[in-house]
Amino acid sequence: MTTPESSSPSPSLLTLGHPVLRQVAQPVTALDGSVQQLIDQLLTTVRTANGVGIAAPQLGHSLRILVIASRPNLRYPHAPLMEPTVLINPRLVSASDELELGWEGCLSVPGVRGQVPRHQTVEVEYCDRHGQAYRQIWQGFVARIFQHEVDHLDGKVFLDRVQSEADLLTEDAYQAMEIANLG
Repeated sequence: MTTPESSSPSPSLLTLGHPVLRQVAQPVTALDGSVQQLIDQLLTTVRTANGVGIAAPQLGHSLRILVIASRPNLRYPHAPLMEPTVLINPRLVSASDELELGWEGCLSVPGVRGQVPRHQTVEVEYCDRHGQAYRQIWQGFVARIFQHEVDHLDGKVFLDRVQSEADLLTEDAYQAMEIANLG
C-alpha cells in the first residue's frame, strides 16, 4: 500500500494552497534510506518537470533538502548547465548587497511568472547526500535558484517577494515575451 510518505517513482508536486508549502522545514538529522529515496525522487521530479530546482516540501516532506539542477530546458532555455547538486541543511553564509531583478516561475505555482529581486551572489554551506560538507559561492542564475529553493524551506514562495502585481505574468505571456525578445 502506498502512503503519502512512501516512495513512488513519480510523486505529485504540491501546489500553492497546500499547508506543507507554508511550513518551515525541519533539519535532516540522519541520512537514512528514506532520505536517500526522497533525494532520488527530487532528482527525478526536477528533471521530468523541466525545473532547475526543487525542495523537499514541494513533494510533501517538510525537510531541509533541496536540489539545484540548472540546465537549459523548455522552461529556462538560457539556464547555465551544471550537475544536479543536492543540498542538505543548506545555510546562507553571506549575500552580496547587489540585488538583481529576474523572472521566476515555480513548479508549485504553475502558470505564473514573477519578477523577483534576489542577491546577485551568495555564499552557502551545506552537506551532500553522503554527509560531506561544502562551502560554495554562486552567482547570477544559480544564486537565484538557491534563494528560491531556500524560500521553500522557510515556508515562502516567490509570490511573497514580488514587489508589485505589475511584475506578474501568466506563463503564456512570459513565453510570448521571451520569443519577442529573441526576434
